[in-house]
Amino acid sequence: MIHEKNNLPQLRVEDRGNIRWLIVDNPSRLNAFTMAMWAALPRLIRKAEEDPEVRVIVLTGAGEKAFSAGADISEFETGRTAEKAAEYDALNNTAFEAVARCSKPTIAAIRGYCMGGGLELAICCDLRVASNTAQFSVPAAKLGIGYNPRWIRPLLAVVSPARARELLYTGRRYNADEAFAMGLVNSVHPSEKLTEAATVLANEIAANAPLSILAAKRAIDEFTLRPENPDISALDRYVDACFQSEDYIEGRRAFMEKRKPVFRGR
Repeated sequence: MIHEKNNLPQLRVEDRGNIRWLIVDNPSRLNAFTMAMWAALPRLIRKAEEDPEVRVIVLTGAGEKAFSAGADISEFETGRTAEKAAEYDALNNTAFEAVARCSKPTIAAIRGYCMGGGLELAICCDLRVASNTAQFSVPAAKLGIGYNPRWIRPLLAVVSPARARELLYTGRRYNADEAFAMGLVNSVHPSEKLTEAATVLANEIAANAPLSILAAKRAIDEFTLRPENPDISALDRYVDACFQSEDYIEGRRAFMEKRKPVFRGR
């Protein structure tokens, strides 16, 4: 399934088997996000969550030059003035939260520029695979922008506090190998192999039991966000749901029959 393409900046949707690809399609502006695109992202994430055929969501950028250069700076004069900054940040935050809290596994496939809000979006995904052409930066300090503290928490779940300080204080650009060394990305691939690498990873995840993945995802999120007071009872319920599921029966039978299990997420 491919949404009809037009000349407007947009988020395109493609289904490739059980994998839903959300493609940031604004290549003339390095896939920068317009306000309309930020507003559309939570709705698209919600639709993917509600579709039982979708097992994994992959976010990527159209073309070869960028995952996303972040917010469309051309809108700043009208949409991100001092008076409207809080409104714009709220729009961004809703989009980031939708990705970060998504109930299904998310992967960012990063080629070229991954800057500012684009990098935050990638950080909100569960996993990040990058091409060797990828470049990463949070240039807020170079633009006089105060970086929303809500967006630093996901960053600290990926890199150390010292690295987060370096990223935010300097606004420096990092190449793919540097990003890998600091833990910002999970793996680096030749640019022409990136889509294949993301697809292999997504399919590997999609073949496993969705309820098991959800239990692990919620536990990691809970311990990362609330390390001092995690809701263990809530996490136990996710684990109990696995043991009570049809997929648990299927997993046991497949193991005994020495075949690959076919999980249905129930």
